[in-house]
Amino acid sequence: MIGSASPHHTSIMTSLGHAELRSILTFTVSLARTAGTLILEGSQAIQSTSDVDQKKNSVDLVTEYDVAVENLVMSEIKMAYPTFGFIGEESYSSGTRPELTDEPTFCVDPIDGTTNFVHGVPFACISLGLIYQKRPVLGVIYNPFLQHLYTGIENQGSFLTCGTGSPMKLPLANPKPLPSLSKALIAVEWGSDRGTPTITAKSNSFLRLAGDPNDGVPGGRMSHSLRSLGSGALNIAAVAQGSFDVFWPWDVCAGIVIAQEAGGVLLLIPSVDPFKVTPEILTGRKYLIIRKIPDAPQETGREAQLRIAREFYETVEDCDPK
Repeated sequence: MIGSASPHHTSIMTSLGHAELRSILTFTVSLARTAGTLILEGSQAIQSTSDVDQKKNSVDLVTEYDVAVENLVMSEIKMAYPTFGFIGEESYSSGTRPELTDEPTFCVDPIDGTTNFVHGVPFACISLGLIYQKRPVLGVIYNPFLQHLYTGIENQGSFLTCGTGSPMKLPLANPKPLPSLSKALIAVEWGSDRGTPTITAKSNSFLRLAGDPNDGVPGGRMSHSLRSLGSGALNIAAVAQGSFDVFWPWDVCAGIVIAQEAGGVLLLIPSVDPFKVTPEILTGRKYLIIRKIPDAPQETGREAQLRIAREFYETVEDCDPK
């Protein structure tokens, strides 16, 4: 049992204020660190697998540790917060899809970045988000390989803690203007759907985002570059801290709160209110995350974010991944 889960956690909460969310954050951080130890154990087990049936054994071990981490998290949450809902990536993928209500609900991806996890690339993490009244209010992302801990609470800011250091407020530096996609470092991911329709749409999109319009790429934006950390949650965290300018993700995770509290936005275009995080976005797969942009005399930061989003959506091809 996680040491920070005290008896008052088990009481029924009709509302979650600042104090309650701080208490839940303490519990969630402790839980993330405990789960991180299990993730490291799993990675070491996979790296030590012999060459015989290595592929099969690796897949089995990934599934085993994915499920083990989710079960650990679920049991600790049920013990500390028995009235809270729970949506796990593994159980969700297998068809268990509870309806999102106004009640507090933990949304968990036990190992985000499983391909990195298999190959020993130190960019995998556990992602724990809390949804309340159908909006994300708390997020914790922990990369146990690098001991990077990202946390965020609605209206209380977001922070990065490295190892045993002090929390650093996000973004880590004063944000710079972003005049166009040509000045942007854009995070993208290939995703798991490698079928012709999806892979073609993404390849064409990446070509135009990176390509030089003056050297044979029609509609090319010639962005600074494209990056893939291999983990959606860590890509979002990198946008929050100001390292990446834009992330085009395909799954929602706990990073929404962390990015928003760092001045970033989650946008969906076309939409009646592109800045509103709706339940459809929380359970959907199409949106764009843009870092904080400072206000300027000619436009506000929010207007600049919307301008960048429109430029982006004019560039990429739409697709519906499986």
